[in-house]
Amino acid sequence: MGAMKELFQHVALTGGVTVRVAVSFLPEQSRIEAGKWFWVYHIRIENESDQPVQLLTRHWRITDGNGDVAVVEGEGVVGEQPVIRPGGSHDYVSGCPLATPHGSMEGFYTFQRGDGSLFEAAIPHFPLAAPATAG
Repeated sequence: MGAMKELFQHVALTGGVTVRVAVSFLPEQSRIEAGKWFWVYHIRIENESDQPVQLLTRHWRITDGNGDVAVVEGEGVVGEQPVIRPGGSHDYVSGCPLATPHGSMEGFYTFQRGDGSLFEAAIPHFPLAAPATAG
């Protein structure tokens, strides 16, 4: 398991919750000739606090290479609102298409603690960058 940590290049810690992100460009899902680049990101949420937390909503800011920003909000992640016990973690994988070969993502999750209080946990800013390809 120790080697897995190397994959997560981007990390943010808020209120006892750590959000780790690993991102990969997927050439086989991209259609560069049609102006579509596609990345997949793997997120691991670790609860290092002393009470369970439930992920209620997500809020993303996705910026493309032209500086255009898309805000994506919704309940849960990939259709789930997981409860993460103290010392536990939750992993999921999702994807992001862009109309440019470069961009970035950042945001936050809203969690509810076992005592009913709400807090926002930062999702670290991470770049979306396609490798240079011969034009």
